[in-house]
Formats: sequence, structure tokens, C-alpha cells
Amino acid sequence: MANAGEVKVEVKDAPDEVDFSKIGLEEALKILQASTHGLSTEEAQKRLAEYGPNKLPESSRSPILVFLGYMWNPLAWAMEVAAIISIALLDYADFALIVALLIVNAVISFVEESNADKAIKALTAALAPKAKCLRSGEVITIDAVDLVPGDVIIIKFGDIVPADIKILPEEGGGGGEEVPMQIDQAALTGESLPAKKFTNDVAFSGSTVKQGERHCVVYATGVNTFFGRAAALISGTNNVANLQIIMNRIGAVCLLTIGIWVIIELAVQFGHYHHACTGGEEGCPTLTNMLVIIVGGIPIAMPTVLSVTLALGAFKLAKEGAIVARMSAVEEMAGMDVLCSDKTGTLTLN
Repeated sequence: MANAGEVKVEVKDAPDEVDFSKIGLEEALKILQASTHGLSTEEAQKRLAEYGPNKLPESSRSPILVFLGYMWNPLAWAMEVAAIISIALLDYADFALIVALLIVNAVISFVEESNADKAIKALTAALAPKAKCLRSGEVITIDAVDLVPGDVIIIKFGDIVPADIKILPEEGGGGGEEVPMQIDQAALTGESLPAKKFTNDVAFSGSTVKQGERHCVVYATGVNTFFGRAAALISGTNNVANLQIIMNRIGAVCLLTIGIWVIIELAVQFGHYHHACTGGEEGCPTLTNMLVIIVGGIPIAMPTVLSVTLALGAFKLAKEGAIVARMSAVEEMAGMDVLCSDKTGTLTLN
């Protein structure tokens, strides 16, 4: 269940956050500077520019930085050092092979995750919700992303609530007993059964209408909604995939081993034999030995093999209709023994 503090919203021109679950309709409409007849088109456009679109902010990343990110890990560092030593020794064959492995690994990961990202964006665009809204005294259908605080919308059975709303009185309800709406908030609050909502109650963005049809006034959109605030908390976490943790550990062990042998090599060659180094091919046996140590000390093909394996797994899942947003998720799902789900169907973290 949501507690009272979770429905407080920051409103323009209001000194403090407003808890719309605890105030009456008249006060709510006064704060929102709206009426039960909705907003005019001009006022809605003005508020859209002021409050922003009714959607969560999308994080954008530079494709170049994303691509280079696949070359930023301990195993890649060792391979990059080996490539530098190879070019210093004019060993073009080894240099080309090492660079090719680095690029192939990065390209496979980048292409697969880019395709998944495009598929997710296309799916999101296809499923973009609509909303019936009162604008300038007329009922029109608009994209939910264009809703603003103060809008009056109509929700009915089967609709997904497009923003945080406060329910208005039934039209022509008279003095009879009010028939409540039934709204499923399981995905947000964990309630197993639809919640009964009466006049003056609030409902959250993302919940589903199971019964009834009512006019409602929007009081929060985008990141200011209950769902938006929860999403902001989740997006603040930085979870590292289990596969990445394992790869980093393997890379760290390899780098440590390589570092020890490089120190021994330098101590023997320069401390005991007093070898000198010159540039060019076979000009520095010490560098040649270091190249052998580095290349031999890392599983040079492992990142590429892992990328290809995960890409094949993502391709197979795609044929079954599943979109893999991160390739590491293939390994995460493969290592799952038990999937825990509670009575609402939401995933449970123990």
C-alpha cells in the first residue's frame, strides 16, 4: 500500500508539496488552476512547455563511448598493451590479430545491444498509450505524453491510467449510492486485488481500470508521478552483471600474474644480463619476451567467444519473441534455478 507521503506532489506556485489524497476536490482544482470542464488548448500547450511531457526522461549515450566501453576492461587492457608492444617491435601480424580480436568483440556486443535497443524503442512507440481528454469543451483523443496537470480525462474499463489522477464526481449521479471504480495497482503497490476508488480518491499512473468509467483531473505527470518517483529511485542504482564481475575477476588475476612475470623478466634481463633495447624488429628481446608473457597470460579469445555465444543466445530468444536489452542478461537467465513470483505476478527479490 502507498502511504500518504508517497502521493505528495510539487506544484508550481505552491510553497510546499501537496498531498492530493488528503485534500478536497475544490481545493485540488484551485491549486491546479483548473475546472471540471478541462483546460483550453492554449492553456494546455502553455502547461506542456512549463511541466514537460508526460513521460520518464530517456538516458542517451554516445554511440562512440558505448563502443569504446567494450574495450575498457582488464582483459582488453592487457590486449591493448600487447598490441602496443607488437607495433613497437614492428610485429605487424601479431598487432593485426590482437586489434582484430578487440574490434570483433566490441562490434558483436555493440551491434547486438544496439539492435535490442532499437527493438525496444519501436515496441514502446507502437504501444504508446492514448488518453481521452477534455480540451476547450470537447472530448478528444491525444497521446498520453501530451497530458498536463489540470487536464480532465475520461478513464474506463481496460484503460491504463496515463497519469496520477484525482477522481471527479459521477455525472448525473444524483443522490444514489456511488458505484466505486475498481483499479488494479498490483504492479505499483503489491495489492493482490483491485482497489475500490470513490470520488476524491487518487489513482496512480500505470495502474489498470478493472471496473467503471469516470472523469478525473490530472495532478501529476512524468517524473512527478508515483511511478516516476519509484523509477527514479531504481535508475539511481548501478547493478553490475554477474558475468561482468566474473570477467573482471579473471582479468584481475591475469593482470596480476602477468605483472609478476614482467617484473621477473625485467629483473633478469636488465639486472642480471644487462641487456640493452633498441627500436625495430628483434631490437629488444626483452620486449619480445614481454609480448609472449602478456599474450600467453590472458585468454585472448575468451571475450570474443563469450560475445559470440551470448549473441547466439540473444538471437535464439529473439526468434521466440523475447527482446534482450543487455547481452549479459542471457547468462543471468541461464544461471537461474528458481523464479520467485508472488500472487500479483511481480518478481520478488529475497
